[in-house]
Amino acid sequence: MQHCKSELACVPKRNGTSSLLKHLTTCKRNPHSNNDDKQPTLQATPNQGDASKCSLTTWRFDQDKLRDALAEMVIVDELPFAFVEKPGFRRFVAKACPRFNVPSRRTVTRDCVRIHYREKVKLKKFFKESCERVCVTTDTWTSSQKQNFMCVTAHFIDNDWVLHKWIIGFFLVRGHKGEDIGKDLEKCLVEWGIDKVFSVTVDNASPNDGAVSYIKRIMNSANASIGRGEYMHMRCAAHILNLIVTDGLKELDISVKRVRAAVKFVKNSPARITKFKKCAELEKLANKGFLSLDVCTRWNSTFLMLKAAATYEKVFVRYEEEDPYFEIDLNGEKMPGVSEPEDWDNASKMAEFLEHFYKLTVRV
Repeated sequence: MQHCKSELACVPKRNGTSSLLKHLTTCKRNPHSNNDDKQPTLQATPNQGDASKCSLTTWRFDQDKLRDALAEMVIVDELPFAFVEKPGFRRFVAKACPRFNVPSRRTVTRDCVRIHYREKVKLKKFFKESCERVCVTTDTWTSSQKQNFMCVTAHFIDNDWVLHKWIIGFFLVRGHKGEDIGKDLEKCLVEWGIDKVFSVTVDNASPNDGAVSYIKRIMNSANASIGRGEYMHMRCAAHILNLIVTDGLKELDISVKRVRAAVKFVKNSPARITKFKKCAELEKLANKGFLSLDVCTRWNSTFLMLKAAATYEKVFVRYEEEDPYFEIDLNGEKMPGVSEPEDWDNASKMAEFLEHFYKLTVRV
């Protein structure tokens, strides 16, 4: 035999294939045999906290557990289902674990759905046995395809006083009307068997007032609310901070637009980025961070943009001298213009001011 070097008779007229098949399945040196399905193997497993340290554990081949682990990898790493059919991945598995039969993308899709339902059953049981009251946070928005979505998050403390946070709903809704939001939220709570809601946290949009009033009415009729739901409606502190900061940013709107245009110009081309970094070297500026472009509707990203750009003020001045298109582009039609010294001063002061709100938002 190839692996154990045993010699077996194989004369066609006198010997059959039964002895060969039996030896293949029992040979301890055959890596493809099933003789060790019940016999665990020792292996060194890296610790999650410190990859340089390992712990000694046992392992045995299990096709079903490996399929579950593969599906969990696809879920956690947000991989496409077709990833399992990539030739590179299949070659790797063939070397790492030849006995593992890699499933197709359709099988992996079914496995992911199966894991979802399995974990959902566990969480519903946990809601029933290990928590008394649930605080719900919900938000709705419209996608670029003009479809309305809602996300529902449950916060609660279990019997061991451990705080939990679970997303229990992400689905399409009929519209942004208060009663529609309330009915969809009620449907989500009923699906999870949650009948005791302590509070509902929403932003300050007017339809949410109607949604919370609907939920309050339902809870009061079932005698499941505390204090007749007087304190059920919680307004999102992070959203209130966002409104405050967004209103404050309007005071320096032109300066923010000019800094944003300068950052966007540099980051629009790899060649410009390279030239900008050379200018930074000439200015002897060795910052670990680099320029970041903000999302206009998220003030925290605007803060990060201003904070990074303010440290490169001298570099932008030198870059303007090195690249003639910088001034031409920023002074073009519908452009805010080139940043002036006053704009950089405003950006620096605004970044310093917004840092307090940023830290508070992160804590919230």
